[in-house]
Amino acid sequence: MKREIIITSDGSSTIYIPEWNESYHSKNGAIQEAYHVFINAGYSLVEKQSINILEIGFGTGLNAFITYLEAKKSNTQINYVGVEAYPVSEDEVNSLNYIEELNAKIEKDVFSLMHDSKWDEGIEISSQFKLTKRKQLFQEINDIDCFDLIYFDAFGFTLQPELWSEEIFQSMYDSLLKNGILVTYACRGSIKRAMLKAGFKVEKLPGAPGKREMIRGIKV
Repeated sequence: MKREIIITSDGSSTIYIPEWNESYHSKNGAIQEAYHVFINAGYSLVEKQSINILEIGFGTGLNAFITYLEAKKSNTQINYVGVEAYPVSEDEVNSLNYIEELNAKIEKDVFSLMHDSKWDEGIEISSQFKLTKRKQLFQEINDIDCFDLIYFDAFGFTLQPELWSEEIFQSMYDSLLKNGILVTYACRGSIKRAMLKAGFKVEKLPGAPGKREMIRGIKV
């Protein structure tokens, strides 16, 4: 399936799939969305010095890289697991402009290492940040009581409704520790209902630019 690099409204790049008319991040701003949804509404709420994070849709590595930058500021230990069934290519990675847009040129090697590291093997990106990329389908996730935080960044419901089912959210619920948090850019009645049935306490929050609302779930 053909994929293109495009520039979103905040100047940061993303990958666009013409056949689906779908992009990996919001066209209204890839970096803006990442901070709004995953950092401000998720990461910033976890009051621990050691945080276990699961990302559903590792994709371009933007969420992992931004989390690394935030953790470095606060000297927080991160164990980051990124799940991705269809990894992006080396050429696509090299075409992304996150290093420049985040003013993170001194961390260029870190971003490269995140993508160059082997799949299904843990690696120390730094003394604070351990990354494990798992090449697997979301339906194959079977972790139990492992994570403080989930970044749920799958493709949209209209394209892949099976990724937003009660079964998927039950596995997300099971993989979280008590009081663990799941954040996602999406907000749809069927998604909220699926999360509630799985056991989450669900709240709607203001969405990233271009979206009215988003969802945050807590394992109670």
